Amino acid sequence: MSLRVFVVDDHALVRAGVRAEVGGAVDVVGEAGDVASAVEGIRALEPDVVLLDVHLPGGGGRTVLAAVLATHPGVRFLALSVSDVAEDVIEVIRGGARGYLTKAVTSAELLDAIVRVAAGDACFSPRLAGFVLDAFRGAAPAGPDPGLDRLTRRERDVLRLVGAGYTYKEIGGRLSISARTVETHTAAVLRKLQLSNRRELTRWAADRRLV
Repeated sequence: MSLRVFVVDDHALVRAGVRAEVGGAVDVVGEAGDVASAVEGIRALEPDVVLLDVHLPGGGGRTVLAAVLATHPGVRFLALSVSDVAEDVIEVIRGGARGYLTKAVTSAELLDAIVRVAAGDACFSPRLAGFVLDAFRGAAPAGPDPGLDRLTRRERDVLRLVGAGYTYKEIGGRLSISARTVETHTAAVLRKLQLSNRRELTRWAADRRLV
């Protein structure tokens, strides 16, 4: 019997992509693009594993975790997000997720993680596991910086991708926004962090191990 999976992501293209990648091996029983519909759908369908984006309209992934696990503690969550910031990882793991993968994951890796999480194991993209270990040892996790507090969630996503060397067009494709919007977010990041150009932004991100 196939594992029953529910996909939560605010981008329809991402949800369709996940269906295309894993739908032949698992049963994708439902999907949602915001917190309210996610909570309602998960409670109604009681899937084995929920693939959960961190940033969602209506409160974010942590809100979905709290609402569902309060009434359906047996549902297992696997975070799947473009964000690889330590604070995002730690937030959803503390909220009850069993693992955290970035959207750079391959189809085979995603399927393996779904199976492992359904079986009760924990599963993380390699670099992210260290964040969790640091957090639960009480050490300061690598990545967060007071400067990040001035940025919106979307600006942080853009910051990391610009710092990793992606073009505005490539970033737009990854985040499902236009290149012009990426440029606008980049300008806001530069202003808030008091940086002059992309080179300084890349160095700032690298110094804080965000890329």
